[in-house]
Amino acid sequence: MSQDAPIFNHTMLRVRDPEASVAFYRDAFGMQLVRRLDFEPGKFSLYFLATSRGGASDDTEASFGQAGVLELTHNWGTETDDNFPGYHNGNDAPQGFGHIAFTVPDVDAICGKLDEMGADFVKRPEDGVMKGIAFVKDPDGYWVEILSLKDMRAMLGG
Repeated sequence: MSQDAPIFNHTMLRVRDPEASVAFYRDAFGMQLVRRLDFEPGKFSLYFLATSRGGASDDTEASFGQAGVLELTHNWGTETDDNFPGYHNGNDAPQGFGHIAFTVPDVDAICGKLDEMGADFVKRPEDGVMKGIAFVKDPDGYWVEILSLKDMRAMLGG
């Protein structure tokens, strides 16, 4: 890829409790926190997670210079506000945002790990018409699709 070509860098999700969300993506999918930025005047923090540092030479490159970064935005105080209704997951009415996805070597192995973590499944790999694909909810109810390249090739005949 040319250095001048755009890259799809990140997707941002708002989270109620950053500790729970960072732990979920770290423990389930092996993501690592590559940078945290706190904005005192706006009372929010940004957490940038990636599956690796992508050969980045510094934190700015690790968070803004590679593809596949997940940005978690935390508005301070939501984690302790009993009246906070939570964020819309995009799949409840009215529908909008759908999900993020991870390609993994072994869907069943990741689902086993998610079971041990007490994750809430929307769809297990053995359910539905599309076998081998799972959907799980993250701590804020956002849907995360889990698939494998091998299973997708078998399903799509290629």
